[in-house]
Amino acid sequence: MSVRAWVGIGANLGDAPATVREAIERLHALGPVVASPLYRSAPIDASGPDFINAVAALDTAFEPEALLAALQAIEADFGRERPYRHAPRTLDLDLLLHGDTVWATPTLTLPHPRLHLRAFVLRPLLDLAPGLHAPGLGRLADHLAATQGQSLVVL
Repeated sequence: MSVRAWVGIGANLGDAPATVREAIERLHALGPVVASPLYRSAPIDASGPDFINAVAALDTAFEPEALLAALQAIEADFGRERPYRHAPRTLDLDLLLHGDTVWATPTLTLPHPRLHLRAFVLRPLLDLAPGLHAPGLGRLADHLAATQGQSLVVL
């Protein structure tokens, strides 16, 4: 059985736009994908160059932990390192939502705990699904006004 999962995609090292586009292509191995436009955003709680971000809607048979492992394998293929929290990155793939799953383990929390606080997540999500709701958060469009001060430019 397939479930709609939502994946946040970001990069701010190397050719970030090309990396994000290539990562979207790699997601097709996990199920059919529809992706948002690419956005440029300033780092939040971090230093380094601006990020290129997108969100992908992925119809997949993977369970949450297995999907997370597959996403982390793609990150590793792109040279992702985790030297410290909020470090610049070649590729970041965040599992934002997995259907209506509510999940909390040491390795994965669903919905993603900060998805409603980040314009670079909300705007691309709403591009793909303007009426999207998330468990515990309600209608995601209702959270967009709280992110107005965050720099975000569509490419």
